[in-house]
Amino acid sequence: MNKLLLPALLLLGTASAAPRVSAQSIIVNPTQPDLQVRVWTDRDPSGQGTPNYAVGDRIRLYTSVNDDAYVYLFNVNPDGSIDQILPNRYASGANFVKANTVKQFPAAGDRFTFDISGPYGVNKVLALASKTPLDLNQVSSFKSGQPFAQVNVSGQEKFAQALSIVVNPIPDDNWVTDTAYYNVAGGNVVRPQPQPPVVVTPAPAPTRPNPIISIGIDITIRPFSGAQDVRTYNTEGGSRIEFTANSRLETVFNSYNDQLVSQGYTLRSRENRGDRIEGRYVKGRQQATLEVRQNASGRFEVEISK
Repeated sequence: MNKLLLPALLLLGTASAAPRVSAQSIIVNPTQPDLQVRVWTDRDPSGQGTPNYAVGDRIRLYTSVNDDAYVYLFNVNPDGSIDQILPNRYASGANFVKANTVKQFPAAGDRFTFDISGPYGVNKVLALASKTPLDLNQVSSFKSGQPFAQVNVSGQEKFAQALSIVVNPIPDDNWVTDTAYYNVAGGNVVRPQPQPPVVVTPAPAPTRPNPIISIGIDITIRPFSGAQDVRTYNTEGGSRIEFTANSRLETVFNSYNDQLVSQGYTLRSRENRGDRIEGRYVKGRQQATLEVRQNASGRFEVEISK
């Protein structure tokens, strides 16, 4: 669990479709709204990797949106406990974020630091953006005199289910989520210099609809929303899709992962390799592989095979 340090003190509309809880226990909007949110750490401005931190290191988190929105930040610890980061009761703890600006936590000038402590393992930072304020009473509550809210649920799956209830009344195009990861590692950790934050503007809509791709007899894949210059190729046992999009590797992978899960496939393993993510799935006796790559020019290559 991470801890916050003060000088000399230790502080800690109707929806048209229901939100989905992914195989990674993340709430996912079943549509692809125009609203976008990004979250990342100071050691990985892309938000696509899993940078290492050692106990005692200081970490900064960043988030941005492409439209005015309320952003809720949570840290899911390796042991399943959850910390609510935004909103909080510090001067910089308001969670309304203007379009195309970057919200930093802790903010410049804050008199506290966000310091890494145990347990070891991969932490997940969840950003939930909404065009209207959300009622988090079922999820967290502020205790008297405490600057941070106490999350009332434990475990990733229960937490995701509780948040899905919160956003369920919100119209589909009014909320969206994003995740970033970081690892609390033991031993010596290489500490790169922090990189300046990057704001991503929304991708333009495609100029024409792209065809639905059938793979085998039971997998149907819809093109990624916002994809341009789409090209498809037949491969041994499947298909490869190539396109350009103003998006992130993690977002593209999650989009195709959700399509496979919705068709009855279960994610059994996932491997991040820097510029590519590979997932392996099962459905009864059927097996499938999803590999999403981003080449040096930024073009995405999605290969799905059985």
